Amino acid sequence: MAETTADDRRAIRLDQFLAHPPAKVWRALTDSGLLTRWLMPNDFRPEVGHRFTFTTQPKKQVGFDGIVHCQVLELEPEKLLRISWSDGKSADWTVTWRLEPEGRGTRLFLDHEGFDPDDELQQLSRRIMGGGWRSSHFRAIATVLDTL
Repeated sequence: MAETTADDRRAIRLDQFLAHPPAKVWRALTDSGLLTRWLMPNDFRPEVGHRFTFTTQPKKQVGFDGIVHCQVLELEPEKLLRISWSDGKSADWTVTWRLEPEGRGTRLFLDHEGFDPDDELQQLSRRIMGGGWRSSHFRAIATVLDTL
């Protein structure tokens, strides 16, 4: 798994090889029930313009109520999913998943962009979420894929 240099304070950029074909990885990204298993409970539908939420544990110390407000911005089956990602307050980010066939599997790229480099709270969020994407969510999607 690779990450950009530490001085890219505006984004989290990760990638991981998954030993599954793009169609299967796409299903894990766009099926609401599967998304719940590896990311968070949600009311996602794979339709451009659809507004939905993810729900997780509130983080009162940083003023986060546990609801992530999202909208599907772009969708290219088995290739690209881009959503808006907001805490309903100051965070106005985008999350993009790109899938590229690689050998017998898929390289999954994640770009979580739009962090304000001058906002201490957003930089704290970037560090926390970067660790979460890297250490838990990428592992969890691989585990879900292994069960399909």
